[in-house]
Amino acid sequence: MIENIEINIDSRVPKYKQVMDSIIRNINNGSLAMGEKIPSINELSEEHLLSRDTVEKAYSILKKQNIIESVKGKGYYISKTDLAVKTNVLFLINKLSTYKMKIFNAFVSKLGTNAKVDLDIYHCEPLVFSKILERKKLMYDHYVIMPHFKDDDMQHMGCTDEILKAILSIPNGKLIVMDRNLKSLSLEAGRVYQDFTEDIYKALKKGVDKFKKYKKIILVYPSKAVYPYPKGIVTGFKRFCIQYEIDFEILDEIYDSMELEQKDLYIIIEESDLVNLVKQVREKEYKLGEDIGIISYNDTPLKELLGITVVSTNFEKMGEAAAIMILENNKTEIKNEFNFIERFSA
Repeated sequence: MIENIEINIDSRVPKYKQVMDSIIRNINNGSLAMGEKIPSINELSEEHLLSRDTVEKAYSILKKQNIIESVKGKGYYISKTDLAVKTNVLFLINKLSTYKMKIFNAFVSKLGTNAKVDLDIYHCEPLVFSKILERKKLMYDHYVIMPHFKDDDMQHMGCTDEILKAILSIPNGKLIVMDRNLKSLSLEAGRVYQDFTEDIYKALKKGVDKFKKYKKIILVYPSKAVYPYPKGIVTGFKRFCIQYEIDFEILDEIYDSMELEQKDLYIIIEESDLVNLVKQVREKEYKLGEDIGIISYNDTPLKELLGITVVSTNFEKMGEAAAIMILENNKTEIKNEFNFIERFSA
């Protein structure tokens, strides 16, 4: 790397600018990759007979441009390789789903063409999440993360000390946490979140008059899943049913040959359960929205087309809100909207 730094002592271009131009040229021609270490200030000044102040000035400017980043006790590293792009973003999600891609696409669209967004997935695995952040914590101008994790029993869990340590390794001014509110973080970190307990409780309250025709409400909540759902959903559901003295039950899934009873209302989280239940309702020739009610969690265009009542956050607004924080360089805390959308199935 030192040999690739070209300094022309006869040039009128300032030496610090020549150091900068050499590093940028090496990035553009592929000689320097993302995360690669570059010579220390002392090494470069000694090799090319430059003053330490000259090299320090060059590195200081490159740091401000987010082209290089320093790690205390380790040295300097390349943190940006696409120099035609003004902003590099890592978008780190727990799973690849229709809903997550709605958020991602809205985020990318709002951010515009002067940003490069890399998508990475950690599959709710805490260790994978920590390793990704460790490997990439110097590479990006902004980090957008969705912190949802599972424990050894395949249940949704909170952030452990190790997970928080990994998150806190990201400078607050570069961090946006989505979908979940981590109150232990500095206010300099952006937040666009759902409140899973309050959201479902308040959404169901909006439809409480519609539910009077039903004898029982059944929440179908997978207690164990490859991608588990926040337990706050169950808490909010129970709170609603207890407050309004509604008989309720919680099932793990929609089983084959369910004991369907007329005037039962189902709240379904997973789409496979939704499909299975609708099939069984049709087989028994029950009328949806009268004999059997269905509310689905999280909206999609297909559910709208089929007339399925939903409780859902606004995924597009979530993605756009995070993008605006980056565009305006203003990290704030936003509670994303959550709605009860009445259609024909409940």
